[in-house]
Amino acid sequence: MKQLPWPAIAGGLMAAGKRWRSLSTKERSRLLELVRESGVRPDRLSPKQRRELRRLLGKLDLRGMGGEVGRHLRGRGRRRSS
Repeated sequence: MKQLPWPAIAGGLMAAGKRWRSLSTKERSRLLELVRESGVRPDRLSPKQRRELRRLLGKLDLRGMGGEVGRHLRGRGRRRSS
């Protein structure tokens, strides 16, 4: 059985939480509303709603979050030598 990369999972959850909290309450509720309405399929939204969804997702900086998780994975089990 393969072990789960717990440091990466924990890092990902912390990064996601930090980004989620960076949105205002109004933005969080609107993002959830758009995701529910779309059924997780953006093509079910109007062009205006898709732009709004893209803007809100851009504020979450999901690419940056991937980098944070990657740092947790790369650092796992290794020590840097001076």
